Amino acid sequence: MKIVDESLLDVARRHAVEFLETLPDRHVGARATRDELLSALNVPLPERGDDPKAVLDSLASQAARGTVATAGPRFFGFVIGGSLPVTVAAEWMNSAWDQNAGIFVASPLASITEEIAENWLVELFGLPAGSKVGFVTGCQMANFTCLAVARNAVLRNAGWDVEERGLAGAPRVNIVATAEAHVTIHTSLRMLGFGTQSIVEVATDEQGRMIADELARVVEHLSGPTIISSQAGNVNTGAFDPLRRIAAVAREREAWMHVDGAFGLWAATSADRKHLVDGVELADSWATDAHKWLNVPYDSGLAITRHPAAHRAAMSVKAEYIEHTAGQERDPFDWAPEFSRRARGVSVYAALRTLGRRGVEELIDRGCARARQFASILSAAPGVKILNDVVLNQVLVRFSDNDAKTRDVIARVQRDGTCWLGGTTWHGIVAMRISVSHWATSEEDVERSAAAILQAHAASS
Repeated sequence: MKIVDESLLDVARRHAVEFLETLPDRHVGARATRDELLSALNVPLPERGDDPKAVLDSLASQAARGTVATAGPRFFGFVIGGSLPVTVAAEWMNSAWDQNAGIFVASPLASITEEIAENWLVELFGLPAGSKVGFVTGCQMANFTCLAVARNAVLRNAGWDVEERGLAGAPRVNIVATAEAHVTIHTSLRMLGFGTQSIVEVATDEQGRMIADELARVVEHLSGPTIISSQAGNVNTGAFDPLRRIAAVAREREAWMHVDGAFGLWAATSADRKHLVDGVELADSWATDAHKWLNVPYDSGLAITRHPAAHRAAMSVKAEYIEHTAGQERDPFDWAPEFSRRARGVSVYAALRTLGRRGVEELIDRGCARARQFASILSAAPGVKILNDVVLNQVLVRFSDNDAKTRDVIARVQRDGTCWLGGTTWHGIVAMRISVSHWATSEEDVERSAAAILQAHAASS
């Protein structure tokens, strides 16, 4: 049996290129219903299998209608980047290599690309030398990993080995978080056995930033091991917690400071926006996504900590059949929850090496400029209000100061298909949420999208 069938790869390449070439002008939302997709794809499981080319053709026939053009330049619904061309190509090779990136002996290349990308990322973000990076699925698992390391460290400092003894009987850990913490923080705390009711919330200001004086007041009354979760980039406004002041409170309290920087941590790579993350290097852990603003394919979260011993203790496992490295080689599963997984470092390496320091900075600055362009165009129209200070890539928009009207405009824009964006509830009111993360979003894309939004606004009753 042949290992490679070039004709199949040619078919895949043809379909992929056709899909990518149509992205700039296609209807951004999905157009097929569940029933339509089931009708096209739900065949009885074949006894001996269908022709491989026919299977590829069948899947590709539904791609334009059954996918949302998140890979295109006018998707603004969530903080979802596209994929840089080099990362798409790198992922094709990565799939062909089919490496298990868990341990060095199973794939030296996977390990080395992670090791190099780790060093580049720590340098780009301005984090302490020697910080370790776990390559995980997304910011959900990045937050989970960082908070698992935090749990290990604060309990070990209290004389309790949570990895050996579990949480039953352990000293109580205080969990302090911004009142506007992302849902992945809550989910992580559930998975780690803390539960969401354990969270002591700290009030936020009108932009969603943690109020440092409130934090100091809250922790003053706490005793025992403490984890403080802060935020770099509010999911709605893009606002940043006062990280330096939070770090000072954490240091005084001997607490672990975590930063959820799913997309906001990338501000550290821009000279014009580095002030937003002032003090970020003083934290103990950071979570972010490469598939958001670095624009690499799914999935590619990054869990970073400055405490290698605690990080490894929380994640690493031992087994007789596993050939652990004896020297300086990196076993990737020492830094992430998964063992068997794809080599996520390959596309991150390809993106960073292709862009370089200046290219990453330009990528971030370009997204921020397009967000400001959105705000400028939309705010000039009667009945349209921008609710947030546009400091990064997030724009919150409200129409006629009315919840129902705003929902209707969002629905009309989604049906129109020029662009795709979603809604949110911000401080009790409905808003349109625009997130600009795609590497190829141009001024023209924003002009077209803003025009479609304003047309929907005018048509809405």
